[in-house]
Order: sequence, then C-alpha cells, then structure tokens
Amino acid sequence: MSVDYTGRVALVTGGASGIGAATAARLRAAGATVHTLDVTALTSGDSGRHTVVDVTDEQRVRDAIAAVGSEHARIDLLVNNAGIGAIGTVEDGDLAEWRRVLDVNVFGVVHATRAALPFLRQSQGRAIVNVCSLAALVGLAKRAVYSASKGAVYALTLSMAADLLDDRIRVNAVAPGTIGTPWVDRLLAAADDREAERARLAARQPIGRLGTADEIAAVIAFLGSADASFVNGSVWTADGGMASLRTPPRLAAPA
Repeated sequence: MSVDYTGRVALVTGGASGIGAATAARLRAAGATVHTLDVTALTSGDSGRHTVVDVTDEQRVRDAIAAVGSEHARIDLLVNNAGIGAIGTVEDGDLAEWRRVLDVNVFGVVHATRAALPFLRQSQGRAIVNVCSLAALVGLAKRAVYSASKGAVYALTLSMAADLLDDRIRVNAVAPGTIGTPWVDRLLAAADDREAERARLAARQPIGRLGTADEIAAVIAFLGSADASFVNGSVWTADGGMASLRTPPRLAAPA
C-alpha cells in the first residue's frame, strides 16, 4: 500500500540509523517534511533537518522539538523510535545499565511525546507511533531489562491512546521481531560464530529470516497515515510470525 504524506510534518527519534533512518526515508519519499533526532550525527541524508540530542535530556529534547514545531506551526506525526538494547538476565548488569536502558527506551518516549503534544494538537491528521518490540510479548532469554523497557512502551502506548482520545491523536505501536539493524550487527560481531548466530536468529522467526528495517518502516508509515484513521490503541506485530505461530523450527531462508 502506498501512503501519501504530502504536506505533512513528521518527527522521528533515533532517526540516524536502522529502523529510524528507514522510516525517515520512507516518509520523505511519501511527501513528508521529516525532522530526525538522534544521539549521533547523520553520515548522509538531510542533515539540515537533523538534531543531535540524547532523548534522556528532557530540556534539550523539548528545545529541539519546539524548534521543529515552531518552524511549521504544527507536527503531524511523531515516531518514538529511539532505543537501546542490553543482554542479560535479571541478575546481570549493574543498575546503571538498567537505568540507562529504561531512561532511553521509556523516558525517551515520555520526553518526546510531552514536547510534541502542543504541536500535534495543531494538526488535522495527528498521530503517534511508538516502536515497541516482540520482547514485550514473549519471553526472550537474556533480555531482561530490554524486555521490561519494551513492556512499558506497550502499556504506555495503550494508556496514551486512551488519554489522547479527546485530542483526536491516534497512538499505536509496532512490535518488530529480529530485524537486521546495527544493533543485531553488534550482536553478531560479538558471537563466537557469526554465521551460526545469524542462522539461529533467522530460524526463530517462523518465516525463516530476519526482517528488514524498511519492512518495519512500512508498518510505521501506514499506522501514521490517513489510511489508518480507524486504527487506534493497537500494537502491531511485525515479527515473521514469532509471537503467534507455533511451527517446527525452520532453517534460515537463502539470502
């Protein structure tokens, strides 16, 4: 499905790489003016509409989003994508790491949303899309704090959707499975056998492969579009069937 964002203003956190960069590119291709926030600078693309900011810094996030909203007198779509991962059980990692993951993955959503709401209320086609995770829905080994953070995003999405009904701001989320992003690349780089680990990650999706950032971006673009005007308070899985299908493990599909 091709969505139309002509004349719309979108803001994407974590927009410098992975799902965020793919989402920004897709929205631009659909006609949107897209601003991105990220803790790192852009290596290519529309650097003039990119702000380097850590989403845990509430004041800097507020200032960056206020600049976008003031420039256009509104924001039509907020994509809360910024996030970090962590490996370990409930016993692993020091509490500083736990606090950092929760600070980025949960409070980052809070900071960006609070800052954007006054400008979203000025829009006629207002929407928020949060990037959740399959980890919020199923028990993944050694993903304790990451799963906890994304479980919070899941619940927060539903609560925000209820709270913002009177403002006619739709709030939805996408819950990706394992996606071929820089985060997964770092996991593979740390593995003893990179190819074996990649095959294992691919095989746990019933579809037999990793997802791509652009596939998740397509779901985000739909949820934020006028075509999804009757979709609200939902968390869409895009996980190759991992959450809902119970099938024998498959070998990874050919590249």
